[in-house]
Amino acid sequence: MPFQQFVLKMHSRCNLACTYCYVYTGPDQSWRDRPRTASDAVIAATADCIGDHVKAHALPDIHVNIHGGEPLLTGAAAPVRYVTAVRAAVDAAVGPGVCRVHASVQTNGSKLTDAVVTELADAEMRVGVSLDGGLARHNRQRVDRRGRPGWPAAAKGLRVLARHPRAYGGILCTIDPQSDPLEVYESLAAFEPPSMDLLLPHTNWSSPPREGGGTPYGAWLITVFDHWFGATAPQPTVRLFQEIIGLLVGLGRGSVTESVGVSPVVAIVVDTDGSIQQVDSLKTSFPGAPETGLEVFRHSFDQALDHPGIAARQIGTDALPPECLSCPVVGICGGGNYAHRFSADNGFRNPSVHCRDLERLIRHIADRLRPHLLKAQLPPD
Repeated sequence: MPFQQFVLKMHSRCNLACTYCYVYTGPDQSWRDRPRTASDAVIAATADCIGDHVKAHALPDIHVNIHGGEPLLTGAAAPVRYVTAVRAAVDAAVGPGVCRVHASVQTNGSKLTDAVVTELADAEMRVGVSLDGGLARHNRQRVDRRGRPGWPAAAKGLRVLARHPRAYGGILCTIDPQSDPLEVYESLAAFEPPSMDLLLPHTNWSSPPREGGGTPYGAWLITVFDHWFGATAPQPTVRLFQEIIGLLVGLGRGSVTESVGVSPVVAIVVDTDGSIQQVDSLKTSFPGAPETGLEVFRHSFDQALDHPGIAARQIGTDALPPECLSCPVVGICGGGNYAHRFSADNGFRNPSVHCRDLERLIRHIADRLRPHLLKAQLPPD
């Protein structure tokens, strides 16, 4: 399965020092040895590699996501330059208009101004913002290097972004089961995002969730789902819920997220030095976990497809342990996020560390859907 999502690192540094950040505080500290910014040479080589991949696989659409660190450290010009180079290389490889390059930037929101957002919007780039909730108390761990809160700048940036709906991609939030789920959801929804990602934290069997037993994440998500599903007013799209519903009712497509489902992974990362890497979440496993040994100056993305780590995330249920294969919800859960399966004892051939939470959520959503599906199948009176 060819890559269709290219995560391109603009900066390897961040203006925040969030206390839980798996990139800067996790076991993989390779960021220390990366260039602070992707050079023009890296940008050009990456763009050419993407163009070659699009041509080789006749791809009609790809997604380019500009990440960091904080990708807007120096403003919008650098991310726009990166995306412009990719679009030019794709057009040169397959012809203008043959492949649509969808572009976005994922930011902590602190650098968003009207001028920055306008420049991104004019370049047809959408903006996603990472937060822990929509109130100051939800974001206490999001601080700068002097310990000062990052929330005021992020909140200001979100208000700016809301004035530019053509650039507004959505909000990403890693859930904290100690927080009030409805307060978090409603406070984020107040910023009027078109979509919302609610993510399970990047923990694994060697670094398990601090909450211990039970299913606190499942309970948290169920509370939000019931509110979201039962709402009469329009709600933002919540990708996790949308994906589970689509898989349960069999809409004829696979999942587009690694959180659930067994669809092959189609994302690849290029760091600021031009190295081709697997997804960043693997940094939570062990030092060097995302490395492929490849880089854009000498290798192609097709060569990355042959890497064992990529193959393991493209073979679906064949990568899962027996206990997953015997589970009735495996087709929906898919074993959960690959990084969440890691154990120092036996690698990634385990269920997700959030297995019980996912099963509880999936079964609950199935129960909520069942009456609606039965009603849809009944003949009219």
